[in-house]
Amino acid sequence: MQNLEPISNYFEEIKTATQQETSLWNQNLYGGILLVEPKTRQVYSNEPDSLNSLKENGNIYTGILPENINIANTSILWNDKNWAMIMLPLPENKYDRINLLAHELFHKAQSSLGFIQSNKESNHLDQKNGRVYLRLELAALTKSVLSSSKAEQKKHLTHALIFRKYRNSLYPESSTLENQLELNEGLAEYTGFIISRRDETQAKEHFLNTINRFLKNPTYVRSFAYSTTPVYGYLLSLQNQYWNQKIKADTNLIDFFIQDFGVEIPVNLKTSVESIAPQYNGRNIVLEEKTREKKIKKQIAAYTNKLIEQPHLDIQFEKMNVSFDPRNILPIEDKGTVYPQIRVTDNWGILEVEKGALMEKNWKKISVSFPTKINEKMVEGDGWTLLLNKGYIIKKDEKSRHYKLIKNKD
Repeated sequence: MQNLEPISNYFEEIKTATQQETSLWNQNLYGGILLVEPKTRQVYSNEPDSLNSLKENGNIYTGILPENINIANTSILWNDKNWAMIMLPLPENKYDRINLLAHELFHKAQSSLGFIQSNKESNHLDQKNGRVYLRLELAALTKSVLSSSKAEQKKHLTHALIFRKYRNSLYPESSTLENQLELNEGLAEYTGFIISRRDETQAKEHFLNTINRFLKNPTYVRSFAYSTTPVYGYLLSLQNQYWNQKIKADTNLIDFFIQDFGVEIPVNLKTSVESIAPQYNGRNIVLEEKTREKKIKKQIAAYTNKLIEQPHLDIQFEKMNVSFDPRNILPIEDKGTVYPQIRVTDNWGILEVEKGALMEKNWKKISVSFPTKINEKMVEGDGWTLLLNKGYIIKKDEKSRHYKLIKNKD
């Protein structure tokens, strides 16, 4: 168990920070927090749980998180109570630490604020042109944040929004998909940024570092909103501090930003994009994405063979809960999305994957490579293990040669 003094300081730190920013959403976001050590599952809380499974230790409550609860930075319902869960260790930097805690506290309060949690993949952002025009958008946003004059800031901001609108014109439904994640993770990250109270210099450094780190991610489909909405929101907050109070669950954020910034989007987007892209290293970005596209096609072919064409195990969900890294997932056209690492808990047990699993597009089942070892309680394959609960077995379909997880009728 950790020294409890730093834990106590973390709770006091975020409590003070949220109290100072109650005007942001017209409520104090502070509430139940679970700080969890992933390896030991040791948990530290600022509040008791409803079933008293956490033991009081001064002003902190401690215990062990059950195995059937996935550990992640998220909001969860546990022991009849809503919590913000955050993995230890927390960032050493105070502003980053508050940012992270406030982000998850937003998720905890999200439904009460009128926003639905939605994390659908924007799979077009794994395609060449989707990535090209997201990278150009972020390059323009970076220049806008770093601008020394309002005119220069407005110019780069306008270009960022033009790149966004052009990308959305290339992919049907992309505006809706991107907006869902930005209303979810984007608003949460913006909330964390505001509650962290960085000054102007710190804000510029933060956004520059955040965008540069993001661009190094293997994929952008589930994490781009952490880098877009906070920047647009910060720039708008300079002229309208509480712009966020005007939006609702059905607001299209980009259209909202365009209107509130007073930006005019040209009719001929393609011509505009071709003329402004050179200002943001457009030629090199295109060349880099062409090279990546060839590499990704090989990865997709390998996963398609392993998880679709060759014998594999299909697992239907009943009441699943998942945790995964959103930065390295790989969409496979209409087949679903490969999660290189993922942990799933369900009525049937616990699945832990380290070498890739295919999540069906509608999130009703997951597939892993064929089992190499099967017994009553544990099933294993290449890079995955499945701890089975009583009443479930693995059965092979001799016709298809695939395996299925089913309820035992005996």
